[in-house]
Amino acid sequence: MVLVMLGVMITTACYKSQNQNPSTTSDQTREVTDEAGRRVQLPLRIDRIVSLAPNLTEIVFAVGAGDRLVGRTRYCDYPADAKQVPEVGDTMTPSIERIIALKPQIVLISTASQLEAFTRQLNEQRIAVYVTNPQSLEGVFRSIQTLGDLFGEHGQAAKLVADSRRRSETVQAAVKQVNPVKVFYQVSGEPLYTIGRDAYLTDLVRRAGGVSVTADVPGAFPRFSDESALAARPEAIILPSGGSMGTANSTVAASLKNSPAALNSRVYRINDDHLSRPGPRLVDGLEEMARVLHPEAFK
Repeated sequence: MVLVMLGVMITTACYKSQNQNPSTTSDQTREVTDEAGRRVQLPLRIDRIVSLAPNLTEIVFAVGAGDRLVGRTRYCDYPADAKQVPEVGDTMTPSIERIIALKPQIVLISTASQLEAFTRQLNEQRIAVYVTNPQSLEGVFRSIQTLGDLFGEHGQAAKLVADSRRRSETVQAAVKQVNPVKVFYQVSGEPLYTIGRDAYLTDLVRRAGGVSVTADVPGAFPRFSDESALAARPEAIILPSGGSMGTANSTVAASLKNSPAALNSRVYRINDDHLSRPGPRLVDGLEEMARVLHPEAFK
């Protein structure tokens, strides 16, 4: 689970989100800037899409372009219709041959760390690679809207973002007057990984009425020492577990078993699919997290 999650989620600090609106450069193509700051040439009409991350597959379907998805990874299992789309391998080591055979106009990836392995080969086939890299909930909303615009589904994407933003604002209003809870977010227990400064989940914890005890740690998903974890004395522990990735992260790390959170039975298991996938269901994860951290605010 750890390798898969990190492979899908780890972002590269040297890249910053720089979404721009598409601008037409000719009658057939347009140039856009992806979230890694790369200029990408795309056709005006995109009919064949390959997604190399579960969250991006969910976004494609949610904005109304699911019928144009021609390839996905084995982990792209939501919504149910996604399972009918041909597989191209896993997220970090997809089959380039399968991707090329599907003749996509665009390949969507979730982190710039995936780029080097296969971008050159796809460029030679004139297949565009588009990178997303959200580092906050608002960044996820921007990714959804941008992809909707790229696929000509502005209206449906805008409706989805507006509804998701309304739900987020409702949560934030409910926890506005509460005292923030010190939270340790356990990505995995053995070895211990958590969320850092560049993770969109650090922003999610804040919006849910918490404060991540590792919010100032560099990076997105850093490995964390057992000693530092115990010294942080978290009041609550979030365990993303279950979901499509199984229950590998269902046990608190040994170094945290004597923390105030564990001793006071404030260990909360939340569906991993609602947290590890920065897409449409991330607001579900926000709502679930806020309710366990501050049940008094949702009576």
